[in-house]
Amino acid sequence: MTESAAPTTPAGRRDGRRILALFRPYRGRLTAVLALIVLSAGLSMVSPFLLREVLDRAIPQRETGLLTALVLGMIAIAIATGALSVAQTWLSNVVGQRVMHDLRSAVYRHLQRLSLAFFTRTRTGEVQSRISNDIGGIDAVVTNTATSIASNATTVIATIIAMVLLDWRLAAFSLILLPFFVWLTRRVGAERKRIAATRQGRLADLSSLVEESLSVSGILLGKTMGRAGDLAERFARESEDLASIEVRQRMAGRWRMATVQMTFAVMPAAVYWFAGQSIAGGSSAISIGTVVAFTTLQTRLLFPIGQLLSVSVDVQTSLALFDRIFEYLDLPVDIAEREDAVQLRPRELLGEVRFEHVGFRYREDGPWTLEDIDLVVPAGTRTAIVGETGAGKTTLGYLVARLYEVERGRLTIDGVDVRDASLASLAATVGVVSQETYLFHASVRENLRFARPEATDEEVEEAARSARIHDLIASLPDGYESVVGERGYRFSGGEKQRMAIARTLLRNPPVLVLDEATSALDTQTERAVQDALERLAEGRTTITIAHRLSTVRDADQIVVLDHGRIAERGAHDELLARGGLYATLVARDHVGESLTE
Repeated sequence: MTESAAPTTPAGRRDGRRILALFRPYRGRLTAVLALIVLSAGLSMVSPFLLREVLDRAIPQRETGLLTALVLGMIAIAIATGALSVAQTWLSNVVGQRVMHDLRSAVYRHLQRLSLAFFTRTRTGEVQSRISNDIGGIDAVVTNTATSIASNATTVIATIIAMVLLDWRLAAFSLILLPFFVWLTRRVGAERKRIAATRQGRLADLSSLVEESLSVSGILLGKTMGRAGDLAERFARESEDLASIEVRQRMAGRWRMATVQMTFAVMPAAVYWFAGQSIAGGSSAISIGTVVAFTTLQTRLLFPIGQLLSVSVDVQTSLALFDRIFEYLDLPVDIAEREDAVQLRPRELLGEVRFEHVGFRYREDGPWTLEDIDLVVPAGTRTAIVGETGAGKTTLGYLVARLYEVERGRLTIDGVDVRDASLASLAATVGVVSQETYLFHASVRENLRFARPEATDEEVEEAARSARIHDLIASLPDGYESVVGERGYRFSGGEKQRMAIARTLLRNPPVLVLDEATSALDTQTERAVQDALERLAEGRTTITIAHRLSTVRDADQIVVLDHGRIAERGAHDELLARGGLYATLVARDHVGESLTE
């Protein structure tokens, strides 16, 4: 993962600003929530004063009319604050869920913009964990925390003001320990934040294990290797570690927080003692009504203060999750579309592909995977790329589709540098058929139409006919509506490959990259797929990355790569006559085919 430059702003403050920025588009609704909170808090503070009047005046002086009015006022306030609370909760949840949606979408869109290199070095389970577990973990904080802080803070401020108005001496006595409790809570929050970061890492490990071992491929590997029990034991260990961390996180600072809650619980009794001592000493300034009203306010104060302290812990814990989310959002996009990007027009292109001293490596400090590649693929011709495993064949093909970014030199299609082309028009220009065909867990029709959503049923079926797969699909009980299963495991390798070819035919790109599309197939299936590939290649500029050299004999030119450099190029017969690396590869290929027959 690429590290960004050292920030000049402290991480906590920087994250705080970014979190607040998430709420900026919803300022209007948040203002409405704040107004409801202030109104509700103001109304709720009136009740204790009404209660004091009931105890000190209405009941002792037997003013039944005043008593009725005061009681009705208290009832009206209770109803109004309840209704305001419901409205505030609805608005805050709407805002919170919109922020969650924005955050999920931002992470997903950003990941879609990253190059293939990021996904080759990152576990799929890790990516899934960031989107589901990390973002899901901040749901309660994002949805409730902002309004909870505003609501409780407003309530605390209003209550303290009311307490001071009732009796400043009781107020000072009640609040003397509050600064200590705030400091104690911050200590607990920092401890839980550290544990939360560890917890999310373990959760990502567990998600990766589930994704890898419970996929069709993982189950198949575990069963055939007799390792299903070992995988279950490994999962149990990971789960047990996670459970231990969960207990640590939930118990961190629990005794300290229990002490705070216990102190809050005994404070009303302490106020009665303090007031009683004052009255016993001859002071008449504190009336019974004042004491009861004050302890009522104090009871109302203890809950929002406890909530604020608890929210403070939750916020500090959630910062660990925000750190992980922002880490992904801060990943540099190494393949970005330029503002003045050229719109390629596939139907008007000839399809000439030109490599001009192209160099590429996977890491800035790593060895060159491709170096000084100087190659022209004339429009409408077939070029085969061959070489030893690891020679850079697939990388060269993927550079054409800009799945990786050229680091040195330039790569052009009809004279347009691929880095200058818009990503959408480049995707429409260059089609890629790889050896690892990916099919979604959806119907055959949906998988084929993924290439061109607006394609008609007739166009989909015509593409399938050209790929020699229509008859098989039509013979299925549900035809084109048949669900292919996860990764297409209901179909053979050759059938999936022909579906991939049909999908590419439907897109109809003028430039085609075939990445060892028949390397994993048996001879009979290979012939069927090869026939479909030949139909696909008709009239297109085709770059074939070949594993079996027998499939590229008729190529217009064959390029032999050796350790990332072009070692030879020419036609099949010409290269054989030279007796160089290509001739060696062909001889070895013949031996391999003889052994498998």
